[in-house]
Amino acid sequence: MQIREILTLKSDDIHSIAPTDSVESAAAKLVGLGVGSLVVLKQGEMVGLVTERDLVKGMVKLGCDLKDAEVGTIMVSEPVVASADDSVDYARDVMTKSHIGHLPILDGNKLLGIISFHDVARASLKEANFENSLLKRYIKHWPEQG
Repeated sequence: MQIREILTLKSDDIHSIAPTDSVESAAAKLVGLGVGSLVVLKQGEMVGLVTERDLVKGMVKLGCDLKDAEVGTIMVSEPVVASADDSVDYARDVMTKSHIGHLPILDGNKLLGIISFHDVARASLKEANFENSLLKRYIKHWPEQG
């Protein structure tokens, strides 16, 4: 299964924020939208990614008076990315090894979307269930030896 298949199941909405916006506005947007990450865009181009985890790291780095800091001070400026043609197995592997929960998907420099570890787990489970049903059907119709 390819990442492209996960993207087709998700909405086309890419939630974003500017690097000069406040961390307070990023936190409000994350909570308001019920999402775990925001793409950081500058003049329409991805310059980073900010996640819930980055907010917590920012609190440690800058102290609890984080709300007036700019998103650019806590974002990941070179996030791990993948292509829509990469496999779901690749996404799961890179997300696990990099300890990340959100993976931007690019086509060249064009941002296609963001997938979460939850999206990857759901796709992997769906694929495993499908394979399981095929195997059960095969076993059920096993030819008799005789």
